Amino acid sequence: MSYQREYERRLRVGFVGVGSHAYRNLLPALTYLPVELKAICDVDRARAERTAEQYGVGRVYTDAEEMFQQGELEAVFISVSPRLHPELTRRALAAGLHVWMEKPPSIRAAQVEEMIKQRGDRVCLVGFKKAFMPSVDKVAEIFENDECGSLKSISAVYPLRLPTEGKRLLEEGHYTNNLCHPLSLMMRIGGEVSAVTTHRARLGGGCIVFEFRSGAIGNLHMADGAARGQPIEHYCFYGDGAHIEIRNSLSVAFHRGIPFKYSETTNYAPPGLDHGTVVWKPQNNLATLENKALFTQGIWGEMRYFCGCILEQRVPKVGSLEFALELMKAHEAALLSEGERIELDTSPLVFIQ
Repeated sequence: MSYQREYERRLRVGFVGVGSHAYRNLLPALTYLPVELKAICDVDRARAERTAEQYGVGRVYTDAEEMFQQGELEAVFISVSPRLHPELTRRALAAGLHVWMEKPPSIRAAQVEEMIKQRGDRVCLVGFKKAFMPSVDKVAEIFENDECGSLKSISAVYPLRLPTEGKRLLEEGHYTNNLCHPLSLMMRIGGEVSAVTTHRARLGGGCIVFEFRSGAIGNLHMADGAARGQPIEHYCFYGDGAHIEIRNSLSVAFHRGIPFKYSETTNYAPPGLDHGTVVWKPQNNLATLENKALFTQGIWGEMRYFCGCILEQRVPKVGSLEFALELMKAHEAALLSEGERIELDTSPLVFIQ
């Protein structure tokens, strides 16, 4: 990894929306990216000016279209309401810019289809940070190298409530919850979703069953009512004779099992290093990068991937508009399902890389 000042080639970028999230999480990540921040746009001009002064940016705008046309930019980062993403993305693409936008990309899947039509040869990425976490990269690596066999199933726990009256909410254009977080992570490993069934509990919470086109199945337990601010997020990926576990986004455990016979095995730690559990987790005794939330939460990963695709002229896979479209289709199906299985009409794609 290099720091911004060390890159020989840096992208000229602008930033739309410098509210709380962008200021706390996204702008600090630029320190580690091959970019040169040239312009800032926000509807609050005073906030934009204060931010621009802090980052040494000379151009400040309150109108994104004006920035796209006059900012002499190559790419833009957009961090605003998902209601505004489709129109801002359309304008940025029309101006010839590469686009990164926060999740979710829109309110409806059809809006992502329109973005795909408008994209042309530009790189357009959605910031599904959980799909870019180091812990998820490790799970993808293990399955890619066939060290866990083929994926059979996923068990996930995430604190959210999926509202009722999904059809009305979609028709009225309401953004409803953070389902895109666990779903993007599950899709990074499981691939495209082929069918969705939602079971809502009468007292809140419930579960969503995602059937993947690969043949695997995933169960997302909606842990509504979980204590806020406490570790609750949990994922298990089951393969052939081994499984992988992610706890609290950070700790990864690769459970390989031990040589075992029910009536004969007497040692739970038999000789050898090719079995048992391997655990990876960040250390906290040093001021290192590997334990900073910018990296552990996938924020740097998603933004660096975007920049890399532009500079290396690569077509993005994880977080691409195609990935986003399939996620939004599954999201809509989850809202619409009231215990019935909803099939998705999609063509197979591969997201692991």
